[in-house]
Amino acid sequence: MDDHGKVTLENQITMCKAKLELHQFKVSVVENKEECIELLEECISPAETVAVGGSMTLFEAGIIDYLEHKTDIHYLDRYHTEDAVEIYHQSLLSDVYITSSNAVTLDGKLYNIDGTGNRVAALTYGPDRVLVVVGWNKLVKDIDSAIERVEQIAAPTNAVRLNRGTPCTTLGYCVHCESEKRICSTQVITTRSHIKERIHVIIVKENLGY
Repeated sequence: MDDHGKVTLENQITMCKAKLELHQFKVSVVENKEECIELLEECISPAETVAVGGSMTLFEAGIIDYLEHKTDIHYLDRYHTEDAVEIYHQSLLSDVYITSSNAVTLDGKLYNIDGTGNRVAALTYGPDRVLVVVGWNKLVKDIDSAIERVEQIAAPTNAVRLNRGTPCTTLGYCVHCESEKRICSTQVITTRSHIKERIHVIIVKENLGY
């Protein structure tokens, strides 16, 4: 990325942060994955119950590995269980829920599309605190741009990763299919953190996730 591109992204982050805070989100901006982990260490207290939503961002940022090796918390591990649905249910009562967002708009909104719905359910209601980790590649102009980003990038890429065989896995873009294997079932636009700072958006100045 050239210097002009970096300046543009920095300006977008500044704008996005101000709008998110206006909408009662807590916002932190970190330089890289390592600083993100350091921030999580500050945000999570010993003995707290911590859960996560499905997210390649969390894997790429090293957060899943961090949680799996953090011995002073009760980690609800959705990836090493024979009953993921039970973990999803327990996650709604967690102290801290960590997830990503499919897109964050410059006017301060979160846009997410989900298959099972457990991730957006926890984002909306349940856990005491929600940490939303996003790379700066997920910043978009507005909701229309967010929807386009999901339909052109996130959903097809995730469908390929999950071996769903939906039309988007071959076409590379969403056609609003009726496949039983589609991963797009619920769309949620979060315009405000109803409880002030319950939702903490952490913007990482790196490309993370889809």
